[in-house]
Amino acid sequence: MYLTTEIKKDIFKTHGKSEKDTGSSEGQIALFTHRISYLTEHLKKSPKDKSTMRSLVLLVGKRKSLLDYLKKTDIERYRAILKKLDIRK
Repeated sequence: MYLTTEIKKDIFKTHGKSEKDTGSSEGQIALFTHRISYLTEHLKKSPKDKSTMRSLVLLVGKRKSLLDYLKKTDIERYRAILKKLDIRK
């Protein structure tokens, strides 16, 4: 499995307030980014996998809406997470 509990805890500890803080926008955006990168690599190997393509598009949309929310509420946290995760916007 590509996303184990240890990986999730590490992502939330690095980008969130703590490893149990799964509701913060930064933690969720980091988790979505990890999943997006994994699905992108999978689709490079098997480009005809349409269900994975749909899942990838949905994840990118969720991450975009979270980034838009963060931009609207706290621009400094938004800029920090973009820089930390190296996301183009």
